Amino acid sequence: MKHSMNHKPFLLTPATKDYLWGGNRLNDDFNIGAPVSPFAEAWMCSTHPDGQSLAGDIPLGDLLKEHPEWLGTHCLLMTGGRAELPILIKLIDAKQDLSVQVHPDDDYALSHEGQWGKSEMWYVLSARPGAQLIYGFREDMSPGRLLSALETGDLCRYLNRIPVYKDDLFYIEAGTVHAIGAGCLIAEIQENSNVTYRLYDYDRLDKRGRKRELHIEKALDVAFLKNSAAPRQPMRVLKYKNGSASELLARCKYFQVERVLLNTENRRLAHFVTGSNSFHALLCVEGCGVIYGEEVMLPFFKGDCVFVPADSMALELHGRAQLLNVSC
Repeated sequence: MKHSMNHKPFLLTPATKDYLWGGNRLNDDFNIGAPVSPFAEAWMCSTHPDGQSLAGDIPLGDLLKEHPEWLGTHCLLMTGGRAELPILIKLIDAKQDLSVQVHPDDDYALSHEGQWGKSEMWYVLSARPGAQLIYGFREDMSPGRLLSALETGDLCRYLNRIPVYKDDLFYIEAGTVHAIGAGCLIAEIQENSNVTYRLYDYDRLDKRGRKRELHIEKALDVAFLKNSAAPRQPMRVLKYKNGSASELLARCKYFQVERVLLNTENRRLAHFVTGSNSFHALLCVEGCGVIYGEEVMLPFFKGDCVFVPADSMALELHGRAQLLNVSC
């Protein structure tokens, strides 16, 4: 197949969120340069109406409506032919604890919210000593017992607290009560959704001095109330090729994520080709490099996200970097 010269990779500019629990590391460590403080989330690759990434000055969703073939055949099947991303990629800086929350599955979210549910994957980029996350319950709960714990302020005693370390990986299925703890810097790959039901928010006040909204009734509708085994880190195997090594981090019906270790200092360029099934998003979380192709020379740095259309031209990567390669 002859590849169109329009199928070139391009950099994305993220949408930014200033939620009250954020810090400043997305600017300090990733050089995103957003004029927000606190800087909680960068939506690196998004067509969600609550925060679209930009390609130059053009919203990514608008660009994909002009070129739906860039999504790939499988992605268009996933979205029922709509020219939108099935996923959303974020960087998250939790200076403070996030609320204890839960996300609905697709059926509930589509019927109640008019958008997809939210299963998600977290890859830990940094964790300060003692950092934790919340994952499910330590013992079986019932709706009545959970409501009582919320009323008395005792909810946290029933939650699983999991130590978090750099390079950890967690898959958070829709329905799992969870929270990212203070001191975690995380790359999140999730369904294309912004539906969150808060159970508990530590009685914090927002910028206007008001408590943030809770969503107890809907959370009870969707939450898994049985005790949850502490998640175990999966076995990961590095596969080596000329100029790079890669390992599969997660594969589910919504997305696939590989971690790519690029090092071409003493080797040939690393080859990279997309198929017709899916676009690829390359999120650089360490180092820097250059993408080469026919009439293409695209430098990338830590904190950059590169969109590579489906069925793109053959590309070569050069540099020393760690990338998350996300596809559907």
